[in-house]
Amino acid sequence: MTENAPKTLNCPSCGAPAEPGAARCEYCHSTLAAVGCPSCFAVVFQGAAFCPHCGTALARSPQTDQQTTPCPACRGAMHWVKVGSTDLLECPACDGTWLEAATFARLCADREGQAALLQHDPSAPEPAPASQKLTDVHYRPCPRCGKLMNRMNFGRLSGTVVDVCRGHGTFLDRGELHQVVQFILDGGLDRARQRERDDLVEQQRRLLNLQSAPSGILTSDTHAGWDSDTLQHFLSALLLRFN
Repeated sequence: MTENAPKTLNCPSCGAPAEPGAARCEYCHSTLAAVGCPSCFAVVFQGAAFCPHCGTALARSPQTDQQTTPCPACRGAMHWVKVGSTDLLECPACDGTWLEAATFARLCADREGQAALLQHDPSAPEPAPASQKLTDVHYRPCPRCGKLMNRMNFGRLSGTVVDVCRGHGTFLDRGELHQVVQFILDGGLDRARQRERDDLVEQQRRLLNLQSAPSGILTSDTHAGWDSDTLQHFLSALLLRFN
């Protein structure tokens, strides 16, 4: 190991810390097999996506596909499956689906992959009880790092709320992957980008109105301490991003 090498590694199944010599994860009880990184030769756990010492991407071996990961929703055993060209984790108990961040990003631009998943996942999500309140919503742990994920309305307009761990991946309940793919195929992401552009234009219009207002109208905390020139420059830069 290098001088700055981490003293602990992370379980490839649940992301919990574990000693390099551990045989099983103390949290999800997955079997841990130590192997050598092909780049820096440091010890890593078989099934890890990247070497924690040098950052080299590690190829998943066939044995890794036999490993299971606890489902964030029901804690059942999720298994790797391949649908078309897309690798994903599926839970046979609740039909939940986990996609790694890079895989999900590729899927959003891959029409063939979207078509394959539409055929693979035709099921509809179970309707929420009419009595369900916001307080009934449960935040779920990321299968990779164990931290609670954020709940996000995919594309801001889809109406499909998914669990997201930024940088690690996205968990979708039964039928939600089908809804997300259909939203993309129907041009939902284009509509979402247009909505974002419209919002930025409206913010810039309001800023220009504030700038033309009498002196003293802009208070020090109107825009979290930003002066009008700084905020206008920021909004202009964002608008250029979408043009």
